[in-house]
Amino acid sequence: MAKAKEQNYLHGAAIMTAGVIIMKILGALYKIPLGNMLGDDGYGLFLQAYYVYSVFLTLATAGFPVALSRMISAAQTRGLQMQARRTYRVAWWTFFTLGVISSTVMFVFPDWLSATLIHSPDAALSIQALSPAVLLCCITATYRGLTQGYENMTPTTVSQILEVLAKVAAGLALAAYLIKAGYDQPKVVAGAIFGVTVGSLAALLYMIVYKMRNYRFDTVSEPDIPESAGTILKNLLSIGIPIALGSVVLSLINLVDAGLCMTRLQDAVGYSYSHANTLYGVYGKAQTLFNLPAAFITPLTISVVPAISAKLVLDKKDEAGKISEDSLRISMALALPMGIGLAVLSEPIMKIIYPGANEAGPALLCILGIASVFVCFSLISTAILQATGYEKLTLYSIVAGGLVKITVNWFIVAIPSVNIYGAAIGTVCCYLTMCVLNVIFINRRFSKGMSLKNIFIRPAGPSLVMGAIAYAVYYGGMMLTGSGSKLMMAAFMCAAILVAVIAYAVAVIKLRVITADDMKLIPKGEKVAKLLHMS
Repeated sequence: MAKAKEQNYLHGAAIMTAGVIIMKILGALYKIPLGNMLGDDGYGLFLQAYYVYSVFLTLATAGFPVALSRMISAAQTRGLQMQARRTYRVAWWTFFTLGVISSTVMFVFPDWLSATLIHSPDAALSIQALSPAVLLCCITATYRGLTQGYENMTPTTVSQILEVLAKVAAGLALAAYLIKAGYDQPKVVAGAIFGVTVGSLAALLYMIVYKMRNYRFDTVSEPDIPESAGTILKNLLSIGIPIALGSVVLSLINLVDAGLCMTRLQDAVGYSYSHANTLYGVYGKAQTLFNLPAAFITPLTISVVPAISAKLVLDKKDEAGKISEDSLRISMALALPMGIGLAVLSEPIMKIIYPGANEAGPALLCILGIASVFVCFSLISTAILQATGYEKLTLYSIVAGGLVKITVNWFIVAIPSVNIYGAAIGTVCCYLTMCVLNVIFINRRFSKGMSLKNIFIRPAGPSLVMGAIAYAVYYGGMMLTGSGSKLMMAAFMCAAILVAVIAYAVAVIKLRVITADDMKLIPKGEKVAKLLHMS
């Protein structure tokens, strides 16, 4: 079988992270102009439809790509190529079936979904525009799960970049055309969100071509006898269903959050539908930025699953434990500075990126910046539990976090002086609960346990110093100049970020938060370590 070169887990994560940087730049070219074109209320409509789509996409795909990656990794570690081929084929038809069902429901019942789930009838057309994307993403997920099982993250990265490129081009072009043509807001939003479907098609076409060229399974040197399709399906479901249920619950949390916030802001606080939608729209804009740190952690979560699974297949539990702790430490070394940076510079970030947004934006982003750290930890800790065969435990932590969020939102959003800020506070409480439970579960899985000092305390010091420096540079500069212009805000914000990044980089090297051994696992990392005199 022709096969692309495999990478170790940090090498693969580095490749995907480079892709994330490109995708986030492209995504900013999509969401920021779109948010300004649609306004707070239109962007709120966009997000509400997208949450419905996320639930169906998660229901159809979440868990199963992880299960496929794990099963392919186990098969290739043992040299069972026929087993890998049959596993892939069973997964393909399973994903296809789930995609057809989900897309059909979204296309046929958009009015019911929009009116019942999110209390926003205007979102029906957007839900319908997104319906084909679920099927396309399901099929794409099988190809990505296959290549990730071989610890090859390159095709996933390239396909994601193509997906975002097509989404940006199609979404912005359609939105601009519909606005110019004078269409009403629901049709404009539907046109903008149809870019997601176009992007999904682009990604699928690339993955089909890549699979045909590199993973044909037509030249197997030592044929093996694979398990029956029924056994493989049973294993796929036993691994995938608990993970999928957890992810569905997480998507449902966001969906309930949308409906709950809209309801409590209107019924309990007394805001009009329009004002409530505006507040939820600016909350959604803050969420777009809040999701940024998690995007840089996701590549690592994808890479560690096959890496840990392969070590456990070979009964190398100590090595699996080391990969787990290292991935948690590296995740926090990335997440803490990003989360603190968002919180400290929330005011200039929101005012520069979304100049016309509601005044609640900066405070919402400040709270969500702290929440993003817990989101990142929950992502990587969940991936570790999934890789070690304890995927059912992640469902418990997600359900617990969801219940906490719903409870907090119900009571706090209804307080007039708190209103929409309660949704952000609920997000902090939700993910903090998940993190605590995941730490308990992971420590039970590995006899040596995880070193919380290495994971949290070592990166926390440099991150706090970095945050203080960023705050001093930005607000000190603004105070000295006495200028409130957007240009000066942007200049001092960029200066604060640059100085803070340099200070943090020096601190993590001196305090050995990131070591030379870590750098050896990424492309050209050994040369970088020598250049920086890392030990």
